[in-house]
Amino acid sequence: MASVNPSHSTISVESLAPPAPENKSSTRAGAAKNHVVADVILRAMLFATAFFVAITFGVTSKQTKLILVAPGIAIPMAAKFNQSPAFIYYVAALSVTCFYSVLTGLLSALALVKTTEGSTKTQVHFAILDALLLGIMASATGAAGGVGYIGFKGNNHTGWTKICNVYGSFCRHIAASIAVSLLPTVALLLLVWVSVFALSKKISRG
Repeated sequence: MASVNPSHSTISVESLAPPAPENKSSTRAGAAKNHVVADVILRAMLFATAFFVAITFGVTSKQTKLILVAPGIAIPMAAKFNQSPAFIYYVAALSVTCFYSVLTGLLSALALVKTTEGSTKTQVHFAILDALLLGIMASATGAAGGVGYIGFKGNNHTGWTKICNVYGSFCRHIAASIAVSLLPTVALLLLVWVSVFALSKKISRG
């Protein structure tokens, strides 16, 4: 009679057991930490760009020229950013953005040090305030850009004459500052996206 080898006929209980579920907690923690790191980096970029534009705009956006008012008579006349309410609003928006980026950047960095994931309440507040600042910066940039365009081109229909043919340096600094100010606006837009994305992940986890 043939003998049956028990080692071949015995089926291991471990081989029938279902595979252990994958541990997703570490993956979720890593993704949450990445969101906080991205938030800190974007807020640092927001501060750097807003501070640079505000200082550059305030320091360089002025020029004095001798304007001929009568034959043989010329008087010095200055063009400064604080002569336009739109430019004042623009500088005020940049200053508020600088202060906001410092405050929220410190809070975000503190959340990164203490935990790997920011609290839901903090992220909701960040998303709301970031969206508010985004609207303020966008409107300030648009207002400054509109006034700058009038300075470059004028408006024949309303009789507004251009001044950039006289105050060339002033207008060039204005145009450069407005162009660079798109960077803090983009940073705020990305911050809103990061906050909304992190919140959507938390909601999907239930």
